[in-house]
Amino acid sequence: MPALFLPCAGGVEALLAEEVQRLSAAPVQASRGGVWVEGDERAAMRLNLESRLAQRVLWPLVDGPYRDEHDLYALARRVPWERWITPEQTLRVDVTAGRGKFGSPLQSLNFAALRIKDAVCDSLRETAGARPSVDTRHPDLPIALFVGPEHATLYVDTSGEALFKRGWREDKGEAPLKETLAAAMLAAAGWQGRAEDGPLFDPCCGAGTIAIEAAQMACGIAPGSLRRFAFERMLPFKPFAAHWRELQSAARARVHAPAAPIFAGDVSFRMTDFASRNAERAGVRQAIEFKTADALQRPPPAPRGTLIMNPPYGERIAPKGRGAGGERIAPKGHGAGGERIAPKGHGAGGGQGAGGLRGAHSVGSREDFAGGGSSAEFFGGLATHWKRQYAGWTAWLLSPDMKLPSLMRLKESRRVPLWNGGIECRLLRFDMVAGAGPGAAAAAPAEA
Repeated sequence: MPALFLPCAGGVEALLAEEVQRLSAAPVQASRGGVWVEGDERAAMRLNLESRLAQRVLWPLVDGPYRDEHDLYALARRVPWERWITPEQTLRVDVTAGRGKFGSPLQSLNFAALRIKDAVCDSLRETAGARPSVDTRHPDLPIALFVGPEHATLYVDTSGEALFKRGWREDKGEAPLKETLAAAMLAAAGWQGRAEDGPLFDPCCGAGTIAIEAAQMACGIAPGSLRRFAFERMLPFKPFAAHWRELQSAARARVHAPAAPIFAGDVSFRMTDFASRNAERAGVRQAIEFKTADALQRPPPAPRGTLIMNPPYGERIAPKGRGAGGERIAPKGHGAGGERIAPKGHGAGGGQGAGGLRGAHSVGSREDFAGGGSSAEFFGGLATHWKRQYAGWTAWLLSPDMKLPSLMRLKESRRVPLWNGGIECRLLRFDMVAGAGPGAAAAAPAEA
């Protein structure tokens, strides 16, 4: 039985290992950049359908040492490609290399991808008399190559499009939060959508990602229930088509009314409208109470609950009527580099890619996030508002600014390291206590 590899965002490995353990009875091993788990075609199907935290489900084919592109070609020729693809189907090859000391000596990752493609086509030409075509958008067989300093691993990507693409997002706004990261924030906060978890509130919801992810959890909706997967067109999975239909049917049958209330809002009417439309497509519009309101003024929607947010800046900070321009931008250094693949023995993943295993993000200045101007005013006002009106609530806030608690004059009770693409962040927990002064959290900070 192969060991499937599920890459994830940095900092999510332990959370993903717990999730995969719940979904699979097989042994699970967390490594840097993802999780390994033993599994067959049935396991790959279920993990694609049910995992909220994984970026992809990769099926390893072959691995070995290499020095140049000729070695990569020879490595790929060891795979019996006729078991995976016919000449009438299409393929795409994506290459990911490590960074720094984990980087690759190859001069061109695009040429490495070309050599893998050549190996597949030459193999099919010999066994079937014809070669498959290349489709860079919707291939029948997406192939992923990871190259480290001396070792390479070749995978089939059973997911196709990255798993954060749930199938409901059309209205995005600026710098949208990935669904997988929103799910990781909820998992780190311990909020699972159960009645005992209590209400969840995102006062700066943007396009609604956190609230929609939470509502699907509260309604028992599988994260992959609205999309298609690459494995549905792969030859080894054809005999398991009936099992796939059973998995889908079982997922639909367990959908129920929300077990916990979800509240969300934004200062922008435009973003609240985006979020509402996205929630409608996600099948959870009835489970979320949206309200266009200023986060600095909105009273708590319930006596107690969990408040969780990805802080806004620029236009979404400005209260209604202020007319601030600006757009929501990511801190400096937040370049292209979403997903990280780090197979056993390869060390850190991520980094340069030749195609489909990378995400793009907006680029801006760190000073636009916190530490000056409207940002400092917003976060200071937010902390004051929480102290006055949100006693008994637990607030979670994602930020790349390690000094944000000082800016807010709050003392965090927990810090969870998470990577938002290429930027290192902390998910900060604040326990709001009635009558609290400048230090609103009594517990000492702890790095989780």
